[in-house]
Amino acid sequence: MVEDTIAAVATALGEGSIAVVRVSGPEAVDTVAGVFRSKTDLRSAASHTVHYGWIRDPENEQVLDEVLVTVMRAPRSFTAEDVVEVSTHGGMVAVKSVLGLLLRRGIRMAEPGEFTKRAFLNGRIDLAQAEAVIDLIRSKSERAFQLARKQAEGSVSKRIVPIRSSLIELLAHVEVNIDYPEHDVAEVTAGVIRDTCQSALKQIEELLRTADEGKILREGIVTAIVGRPNAGKSSLLNALARENKAIVTDIPGTTRDIVEETISLGGIPLRLLDTAGIRETSDVVERIGVERSRTALNEADLILLVINRNEPLHEDERELLRQLKDRSTIVVVNKIDLPAMLDLEEVKKDYANDRIVFLSAKEGIGLDELEKAVSQIFFSGSVEAADLTYVSNARHIALLHRAKSSLEDAVRAADEGIPVDLTQIDIASAWESLGEILGDAAGESLLDEIFSKFCLGK
Repeated sequence: MVEDTIAAVATALGEGSIAVVRVSGPEAVDTVAGVFRSKTDLRSAASHTVHYGWIRDPENEQVLDEVLVTVMRAPRSFTAEDVVEVSTHGGMVAVKSVLGLLLRRGIRMAEPGEFTKRAFLNGRIDLAQAEAVIDLIRSKSERAFQLARKQAEGSVSKRIVPIRSSLIELLAHVEVNIDYPEHDVAEVTAGVIRDTCQSALKQIEELLRTADEGKILREGIVTAIVGRPNAGKSSLLNALARENKAIVTDIPGTTRDIVEETISLGGIPLRLLDTAGIRETSDVVERIGVERSRTALNEADLILLVINRNEPLHEDERELLRQLKDRSTIVVVNKIDLPAMLDLEEVKKDYANDRIVFLSAKEGIGLDELEKAVSQIFFSGSVEAADLTYVSNARHIALLHRAKSSLEDAVRAADEGIPVDLTQIDIASAWESLGEILGDAAGESLLDEIFSKFCLGK
């Protein structure tokens, strides 16, 4: 338990209707009560009540702002400590004045993520739930938000806890067998070790089955839009973003640098990179843009190769089609609102029908088909049911793989007749790896690294 009291602005700084100063710790109520003037004494206020009044500086009786103060008493608060939230008028002046007054009266400025860290340290949530809080804030799509919300509620933790319980029970039996070999404890046989570990392996593999999809929902798909100049790449970016993010003209080579935009396509976050048209050019600036396009092409998870249906296939496009056929590539045949001059059979030589999409970026026709094609590549046709537990955090995925490897070693040891005291090492290693996901075995440096990514006030 932490003994000091912290405060920070919990809302984004800038103009708005209200701003909120959050205070948490043993002195939260008394300190705010000392600067709050109202008919109600906050010290006697019931938990989860809101009170109207003014924040005044006791030194000069200057009124700083007219406010609403919310009191939440431990343990029924986000941090499991006494929490007071002061709702001031929006803008920079009022909220900074109130925060500054509280800091002058002995409250410490919160570190990034410290409110969530205290919720973890005080046992209200585990580390996996704490990490999901930042995913809630950073969600780029509805599906990503729902995934983070479920993880914050403990969807992943609820799957990990039973696995750890079965392993610790097995470890206890192994200890009995080691300490009292004369009793020949029947439960601890190679068969029991094998069965328990294989059951745990099956559950871990079920979680890892969703890892790729979960990571995509959390982080998005880096998507490079490539093609020759004037194929309609910028028009496609604008159509997907539903606003004019990139300049569109009839002049080839308009885009000289990479234009980036994050969008949600059917609930799947795409980080779109509109690149300069790939072609041989003597223009120095355009040549730099083409090189950056090739770099983005190499780093992308998904490639949208845009081809103009209103023109015959160019040699540059033939080369791109050959280069990208073994990548996660969708050929976007654009400008279907214009007469067809493209020999489609050349495209179909290397690309199946489900990797070719026909659309008009200018008219917004065919975007639904593009969404289906993306889902087919990354989600086998669709994002799975909402009740499925996705694992999306890279740290969690790595620890699950480590636990899986340890359990596979334990099963192998049991099959080869290795003594149980040696097999115990692998079982304990798997148990500890799973514990790191929940924070049971997390060191201080790891906690500092995780919570430093949070914003102030969260």
